Amino acid sequence: MHVLSLPTWIIHVSSVIEWIVAIWLIWIYGEAQANSAWRWLSWAMLPALISAMCACTWHYFDNAPSLEWLVTLQAAMTLVGNIALCGAGWWIWRTAKLSQAKDES
Repeated sequence: MHVLSLPTWIIHVSSVIEWIVAIWLIWIYGEAQANSAWRWLSWAMLPALISAMCACTWHYFDNAPSLEWLVTLQAAMTLVGNIALCGAGWWIWRTAKLSQAKDES
């Protein structure tokens, strides 16, 4: 575990915890608003969480060459996560736009 300094570890771990809390809060918000589009945002955040956990795991084991596949998985989850978050953001926008159109008519 000597690859990262203690302050860097604190940032890595706290970021993962913050992301988990954000997923949970967005889920609760979606339930409170009775809007499933927000719950989809929570699901879309999971690949980014997996990506962060891959990075933490690889660093925990001192960037072992035998775990280099985690770097590839991290990159793939970052790509999938970014696409999923874009889609979820679009879905929230579309849902709000349709809801607004209903209210105006």
